[in-house]
Amino acid sequence: MSEIRPRRSVLAMPGSNARALVKAQTLPADVILIDLEDGTAPDAKAAARAQVAAAVAARGFGHREVVVRINPPETEDGEADLAALARAGADAILVPKVRTSDTLIAVGSRLRRLGAPSDTRVWAMIETPLAVVNAAEIAGAARDVDGRLSALVIGPNDLLKAARIRPPGRSALVPWLMTVLAAARAYEIDAIDGVFTDLRDAAGFEAECAQGRDLGFDGKMLIHPSQIDPANAAFAPDAEEIAQARRMLDVFDAPENRARGVVAVDGKMVERLHVEVSRRTLAMAEAIARLGA
Repeated sequence: MSEIRPRRSVLAMPGSNARALVKAQTLPADVILIDLEDGTAPDAKAAARAQVAAAVAARGFGHREVVVRINPPETEDGEADLAALARAGADAILVPKVRTSDTLIAVGSRLRRLGAPSDTRVWAMIETPLAVVNAAEIAGAARDVDGRLSALVIGPNDLLKAARIRPPGRSALVPWLMTVLAAARAYEIDAIDGVFTDLRDAAGFEAECAQGRDLGFDGKMLIHPSQIDPANAAFAPDAEEIAQARRMLDVFDAPENRARGVVAVDGKMVERLHVEVSRRTLAMAEAIARLGA
């Protein structure tokens, strides 16, 4: 099993806000997503770029994964973002408006030529109908040496607009979400659910987190620190899941069951394929415990 890295909460914040970047170093989010694209005004991009590169290079975010969303790489700002950030040491570069894997391969190749560390990964925003249609091809960039792809991130508001789905529209979008999720799982990368924008509707946010978790997403992109704790709770295995996983492993590891493909656990017949699920549940719980969250 590859290393488990919790990505329950992916908190977005504008790269132009110096105070927010400092505050992010104390927040319990698994991932700090610093935005140089939509969250930064056009006339603030150059200053924000330098500020973000310096903040990332200073490595003050502790255990938090640091991801920077650049401007579209084919633009002047996008190229400048890559040049400034390549050696700063971000855990990943989030590429917006990805439509095909060619964009990701080009970004990965550019990072290599700019001297980016080999462990700097690339994430891809899925924000257009074409990206959903091409989800498997995009996710396949994870297998390319220059792809560096480790996560797909849903842009639900852009998808709703492009599809002409009437609000709230979340239920109509589920087949699109599952298409992206299937692509991520096919290439063994993470999938992050998109933002919930109504900060007044805490119950709605918690319900959407629960739905995203049940669909299979690894975490959720957030727009405010108040959303961190609910997301962390929703996308973490609870006490019963952990206890059940341990019981399942104990039963399958018993000498009399080691050669069996199906055994009874708590009165239910369970196939051995669920052992891997249980191992991942426990590995995730241990990784979260190491974060102290």
